Amino acid sequence: MNLDLNTLRAEYEQYKSSGLKLDMSRGKPSTQQLDTMERLLTAVTTREECISENGVDCCNYGGLDGIDESKRLFASMLGLTMHEIIVGGNSSLNLMYDTIARAMSHGVVDGMKPWAKYDKVSFLCPVPGYDRHFAICEYFNINMINVPMNEDGPDMDIVEKLVAEDETIKGIWCVPKYSNPSGITYSDETVRRFARMKTAAKDFRVFWDNAYVWHDLTDHPDYLLEVLHEAKKCGNEDRFFIFASTSKISFPGAGISCIASSRANVQRILKELAIQTVGPDKLNQLRHARVFRTFDDIKAQMGVHLSLIKPKFELVRRVFTNELSGIPEVWWTNPNGGYFLALYTPKGKAKRVVALAAEAGLKLTPAGATHPYGYNPDDNIIRIAPTYPSLDELGKALPVLCCCVKLACAE
Repeated sequence: MNLDLNTLRAEYEQYKSSGLKLDMSRGKPSTQQLDTMERLLTAVTTREECISENGVDCCNYGGLDGIDESKRLFASMLGLTMHEIIVGGNSSLNLMYDTIARAMSHGVVDGMKPWAKYDKVSFLCPVPGYDRHFAICEYFNINMINVPMNEDGPDMDIVEKLVAEDETIKGIWCVPKYSNPSGITYSDETVRRFARMKTAAKDFRVFWDNAYVWHDLTDHPDYLLEVLHEAKKCGNEDRFFIFASTSKISFPGAGISCIASSRANVQRILKELAIQTVGPDKLNQLRHARVFRTFDDIKAQMGVHLSLIKPKFELVRRVFTNELSGIPEVWWTNPNGGYFLALYTPKGKAKRVVALAAEAGLKLTPAGATHPYGYNPDDNIIRIAPTYPSLDELGKALPVLCCCVKLACAE
């Protein structure tokens, strides 16, 4: 491909003067997607309808672990049992933060020190990864160690070696299906290795953020082996904290979320929650249970989302193929699901691309966000989030982005 610098500069100046103003920095559902869930707003409308199937008054206190209907819903989504699930509010990120906070203040194993009492606490962070996971660690002064991602998940040779040798390593972040941002799904063998691996720290925990468990983009979706079942075979079921939510199924700002784990961990968490709260928003859980009465209702809703999201990912791939193919070291991932794809640039160019795009009215995720502390030493990955803009907006933004990539490469 001919990357003539003067031609690209002239093209870029035209884009700068076009008046584009679009924020693609986060993976948010579009307004169209939210409109498909309007029925949630009227799922419970009278006082008489506020009673759960077991007679629980959802307007009152209590029910730390959530109502049975919502626990059953998550159990069917995750392939677990109701007894392994606690249902919370709208944000699984909130549950992850709280779980780290409790580990820091009170530990995760009876009789062992709180994590904050250790001289050093470290987490393994597969990269590229999710910036909000890294932000939690940074907030609690948890040391982060990069682990490269392979096509079947984190490099397990590195993971197993580190956790077996270093007892300061207390956890690892995982997005096991359609990982943010690369879209990788962990292989069966990767899941099994997580379940059976030996760890120096007895209080080591895997934070299994299953955010995109049913967020498929094709008719041949990825399959993810259920990790808690595999861990039980090895006696390591206490090792895993599993998180999920309806944030990208119903309303991100008013969904429901869950943490799932072994029965022993669930009982420990409930004792701690009893100090923190008198119960979650059971009315919102009830609304979701009335809209999603069975797992088939969830699958039907995800089919609606698929029809809205799939064309956007197809447009990204089509424009990237037309505009960026043949440029050395420029490539992009092609996930079967999730909300993101990763755009790779030559080393040292990602920040420049993001800066050029911002000047032209297109806000992207910061280039370093895919790594701990916001620092990617290769400066070569940009997270692309195509779900929020309309197809028309995306069609205007993508040529600008491609021009920025080509200009950065030509400079």
